[in-house]
Amino acid sequence: MPLDPAFITAAHDAADAAGRFILPFFRAGLAVDGKSDASPVTEADRGAERVIRELLSARFPSHGIWGEEYGADRADAEWVWLLDPIDGTRAFITGRPLFTTLISLLHRGRPVLGLIDQPATRERWLGPTGQPTQFTGPFGGAARTRPCVRLADAELGCTSPEIFDAMTAPRFEALRAACRRTSWGGDAYGYGLVALGCLDVVAEATLKPWDWAALLPVVEGAGGSFTDWQGRPLTLDSRGEVLALGDPALLPEALQSLS
Repeated sequence: MPLDPAFITAAHDAADAAGRFILPFFRAGLAVDGKSDASPVTEADRGAERVIRELLSARFPSHGIWGEEYGADRADAEWVWLLDPIDGTRAFITGRPLFTTLISLLHRGRPVLGLIDQPATRERWLGPTGQPTQFTGPFGGAARTRPCVRLADAELGCTSPEIFDAMTAPRFEALRAACRRTSWGGDAYGYGLVALGCLDVVAEATLKPWDWAALLPVVEGAGGSFTDWQGRPLTLDSRGEVLALGDPALLPEALQSLS
């Protein structure tokens, strides 16, 4: 069933509103607080989520909303918006334009719409399930992954080695050793680069649903695959081990490296 165009319009409008709120704080020396897990958070994160929540609640009062900063409201609804107002807060507070706003829509727990927005560079990826991923930005380029059938030829991306623990670090290291090169940093932006055919693999762990739900439709709609480290579809109950591949032909070799 085609996605209601009103959902797509709302996702764009919410990203626009969040970007208008966020950008005045970028490279402006704002205060940084710490969460209970020691990750950073700022008023830009909190305020952007409030802006998105207000817009979506007004348009779809029966929908649920679940955000990183303010938790879940009606999470058992048929339609639930999943939000990460600033994915990559470390990049944001250090002035690097690699942070993004992530907006996804779940239907009965499954992502059917994903949006990645980088307001500083004016780049946006939109992935409605069943449709090709759309990319807009001043640097052009179609949202299409590139062929790459061997890990030895693959460009690997990952946010930081610190996201791995004693169980996942050796598995990631085996994957890294099999790939051609590794680029660190990027958070959700790296998955947008997979969709543009600039990276071939992104493998990460400890991701929460709001970290990955918007990325799945974007990567798949550009021709890639998006699974856990066992090759299974991701669900809200998954452990947060994510494997994004530009060329699905890499999956058997990638899974063997991660086993």
